[in-house]
Amino acid sequence: MEIRVWCSRFTAPFRSLKSPIKTSRPLLLPCPNRTATLELATAASLPRSQVALNLLLRSAAAALFCIVKVGGGSISVPSSLFQVSPCINNALNMAMEITQVLLAAQSADGQIRTVAEENLKQFQQHNPPLFIHSLSTELSNEQKPPESRRLAGIILKNSLDAKDVVCREELTQRWVSVDLSIKSQVKESLVQTLGSLVPEARHTSCQVIAKIASIEIPRREWQELIVKLLNNMTQPDSSAPLKQATLEALGYVCEEISPEDLEQEQVNAVLTAVVQGMNQIENNSEVRLAAVKALYNALDFAQANFENETERSFIMKVVCEIAMAKEPEIRQATLECLVSIASTYYGYLEPYMQTLFTLTANAVRRDEEPVALQAIEFWSSICDEEIHIQEESEEYDTGNSPHSNFINQALPMLVPLMLETLVKQEEDQDQEDGVWNLSMAGGTCLGLIARTVGDAIVPLVMPFVESNITKGDWRCREGATFAFGSILEGPSIEKLAPLIHSGLEFLLNVMKDQNSHVKDTTAWTLGRIFEFLHSASSEYSVLTAATLPRVMSVLLESIRDVPNVAEKVCGALYFLVQGYEGEDCSSSILTPYLGDIVTALLSTADRVDTSNPRLRSSAYETLNELVRCSNLRETSNMVMQLLMEIMNRLGKTLELRIVSSDDREEQSDLQALLCGVLQVIIQKLSNSDETSSIINQYADQMMVLFLQVFSCRSSTVHEEAMLAVGALAYATGPQFVKYIQEFYKYLEMGLQNFEEYQVCSISVGVVGDICRALDDKILPYCDGIMSQLLKNLSDPVLHRSVKHPIFSSFGDIALAIGEHFEKYIPYVIPMLQGAADHCSELSPNDDDMQEYGNQLRRGIFEAYSGILQGFKSSKAALMLPHANPLLKFIETVVSDKYRDEEVTKAAVAVLGDLADALGPNTKVLLKDHSFHVDLLGECIQSDNDQLKETAVWTQGMIHRVLVS
Repeated sequence: MEIRVWCSRFTAPFRSLKSPIKTSRPLLLPCPNRTATLELATAASLPRSQVALNLLLRSAAAALFCIVKVGGGSISVPSSLFQVSPCINNALNMAMEITQVLLAAQSADGQIRTVAEENLKQFQQHNPPLFIHSLSTELSNEQKPPESRRLAGIILKNSLDAKDVVCREELTQRWVSVDLSIKSQVKESLVQTLGSLVPEARHTSCQVIAKIASIEIPRREWQELIVKLLNNMTQPDSSAPLKQATLEALGYVCEEISPEDLEQEQVNAVLTAVVQGMNQIENNSEVRLAAVKALYNALDFAQANFENETERSFIMKVVCEIAMAKEPEIRQATLECLVSIASTYYGYLEPYMQTLFTLTANAVRRDEEPVALQAIEFWSSICDEEIHIQEESEEYDTGNSPHSNFINQALPMLVPLMLETLVKQEEDQDQEDGVWNLSMAGGTCLGLIARTVGDAIVPLVMPFVESNITKGDWRCREGATFAFGSILEGPSIEKLAPLIHSGLEFLLNVMKDQNSHVKDTTAWTLGRIFEFLHSASSEYSVLTAATLPRVMSVLLESIRDVPNVAEKVCGALYFLVQGYEGEDCSSSILTPYLGDIVTALLSTADRVDTSNPRLRSSAYETLNELVRCSNLRETSNMVMQLLMEIMNRLGKTLELRIVSSDDREEQSDLQALLCGVLQVIIQKLSNSDETSSIINQYADQMMVLFLQVFSCRSSTVHEEAMLAVGALAYATGPQFVKYIQEFYKYLEMGLQNFEEYQVCSISVGVVGDICRALDDKILPYCDGIMSQLLKNLSDPVLHRSVKHPIFSSFGDIALAIGEHFEKYIPYVIPMLQGAADHCSELSPNDDDMQEYGNQLRRGIFEAYSGILQGFKSSKAALMLPHANPLLKFIETVVSDKYRDEEVTKAAVAVLGDLADALGPNTKVLLKDHSFHVDLLGECIQSDNDQLKETAVWTQGMIHRVLVS
């Protein structure tokens, strides 16, 4: 047996071989770009794989690339894959035995499975490139068992992608660092697997190809992929499975990458291949279905094609034709494409709307439910687009809505079509979580139509309501109520108020219907009436002193009905009490009923005749809204009694017997709800000097309860209890100092919990509450707090939504401790300046990034404001070196058209704080910055009173220093 090793470089002087090596242990042979021959005396007694393994192991330190020839076969391996260590022996052995390990990882025997999973994990950790190569080889090998190939593909995909952003980036960099030859072999194997006879292998290969494409194509790598895939579609001998897999891969690739990653020629080629795959002459249904799904993912790339009338019409023609395919799966997928086209290319649809209406109407009336649901969704998407255009028109006061009014034009036919669906209910529709059927989709679309066209929908719906509301079939009665409730958002109150006044008594009577579905929908409709049409300050209010007693009687009786009806009644009460918020009169007509409502809600929260937690949650949320909206002058005694009741209930949760994880979850959920009620009560009572003493009276008891809840270590409870403690700190002020030592360890835990970022964000907010309460008494804890906040900002895992609250908290801390904040300046200012630079890098075309940028800017300004105010009396000079960069940042933000009013107000405020703190020094700084003149003039003319007030104050501060 002869083994040849080609080495592309050497790390030691070349040593010629005087004679063949006679040893059972191959030696390291560094050699230049030439061939060296080793004869192993014991080669015949060694397994071929072991010879290769040993030679690879020992040549790795000398060679960048080795080709090991054993007999007639060869193995190409970059030596950078290997480190000379015992682990490599295991990794290479694992590569030889990967099939058995993958099968063992799926064993029914837990012990065998665990060992196999651990072996795979070690293989991946010790040698990621060889691990990936071995998996791709397994996936592409037609001789291997389907089970091992399937798992190899899944693990390979997970080796390239992860949900966690940081982990995904690590996996991306790991792939990027793999030797080019290995990557080429992996990719070639994957492309070859598209023609596999095993469907699962093809499917998984498509996904892995897309994951690699998402890494490489944006880097302008693997540019030949699209060409290779398209060749599969054009070769005359391409099999149907190969075409299906190729189209699936194209779809996944388009889903993973962005439109800017492909040249228009590539997009055109992809669309051509996809449309050809959809063509009727392609007689394989799996190929056609894959083509339709690929088109769905490729639509974002087709902007230029839709702008071209000829290309657009051709695409729409093919789509409309295949929407009538005999296979329901293809019809459903095609309508999903039309839904996407409606939202992406709304402006180009006018020539095709008549055809689309006929197609979708036939689907709604005659097709299978999954297809019909997508047909309804098409019209819901059209509504969404037209509502969005109207809202933008109103926001920018353009005076017109530049949409095509498709809904208005289709209204006479579209509304009856949706009404037909409302009588196609299912018996168990209210008992299932997340159920979505024809009736619910139709009602949702009807509501969107009402928002789109307003008053015009009322005369089209009311005849249906009036003719069905008294019929014997419960479906007709429920459908009529559902129709009425669906259109309450959109039409004017002037149009709807007469209908409500004449129909309210009828709806109240229907709450005694024998059918629970009818009662459920009626209670929901009452809630919608109170949500959109009930306001104590409105001249058209649907509730009066004369009608309220009857309404309350029915609701308080119906809340004892079956759980799903009771839940909707809670919702109706929620919006009913909300309508009395901010009532100007000294006495509210709702007050006499509040005691009965509280009793009913507490009883509802205690019901044991349902396993659905939504009812209890709805009861407590309604209780919160009742406290928040009540007239405190009249209800302080009731609120105090409720405070004692909720504390008692929270105390009892600590005594619950916990024997399972379900018990723990039940306890946590209940504690979270009760902490939420306490938070609202604390906030309500602290709003008045007359009742704030009640909080001080019970503060000790509440804090003991909160600390006990924290000890349960549930993230959900932690979040709600933390909010309640923040409210208590605000309410008790300096007196909160007696709790801070015991509470601090839980606050620190919350700040460290950046993986559950909501908990971390709330904990950061509570830092601000405590600083405002304690002022400089927070000083002993500031080192720990600041250290953790700075650590969080430096951690790449931190969710971006936590960053701006942290910056705001810097301002709170600085304001509380004043000159003592000096020692943190060397750490905080670079963080603020880095964040300011990051703001300029955010994409202005991404709505989420715009919102995040505004939040981040506001947090930065609030930090600077707090620092400037904190230093004003004695340390203001410390901020002089940082004033000019701050002014430049303000100027940059002011020039950004995407800034919102809150950012503008924060920018104006920090400008005033700068002038106030630095005094005459500001004059020198402002001589090179005149932007503030136009900014303040704009803000003083604003309709926002707070912004105007802030601008006037800032103008005064600047004027003072300029004339000094």
